[in-house]
Amino acid sequence: MNFESIIKEVGRYYTEKFISYGPSPQGADWNSIDSQLLRFKQLLKVCNSQDHFSINDYGCGYGALVNYMNSEKYDFSYFGYDISPEMLEYAKQLYDNYPNVLFSGTRSDLPISDYTVASGIFNVKNSTTDKEWQDYILSTLEDLFTLSQYGFAFNILTRYSDADKMRPNLYYEDPCFLFDYCKTNFSKNVAILHDYNLYEFTVIVRKQ
Repeated sequence: MNFESIIKEVGRYYTEKFISYGPSPQGADWNSIDSQLLRFKQLLKVCNSQDHFSINDYGCGYGALVNYMNSEKYDFSYFGYDISPEMLEYAKQLYDNYPNVLFSGTRSDLPISDYTVASGIFNVKNSTTDKEWQDYILSTLEDLFTLSQYGFAFNILTRYSDADKMRPNLYYEDPCFLFDYCKTNFSKNVAILHDYNLYEFTVIVRKQ
């Protein structure tokens, strides 16, 4: 299935957010800096932080993860990929003098790294049907798996969200479905993190 139209719509959505709010959590469609950093903390649990590692940031936005990893003293090589040219241009300028940091808007440029993380890329479906969006998610998970030598992690809004806070343009998934899918298709080593007080969960897949 070709997801080009979905990708273009998502790109337009996040570009508009970035133009409106700039390099901030709101510019990446997050509510606050605290929630953004909390998401990074969950995703990076996939990594072995004791040693140097390489990481792909799939949907990197303006590169906020780089700043977080630097602040936490990780030893890493980073490759960020995004479909918003405006976000990428900002990130490239901001981290121009970092030899361990690269960005690209071309999927084929992504290397196979030790780990791959994806934050927020499965949340905003806009007018896409739930079935089409789920197919898009599962196809993208195959990509994350292929790009990762040791494991990957991603987050997604939970179907256990309060009904009065759920929005029709967002996608909410059943954590049990994704747990089963990842266990069946990727690895026996799968963790669901659903205990950090946001209306989402993080999936960690460690390759065997």
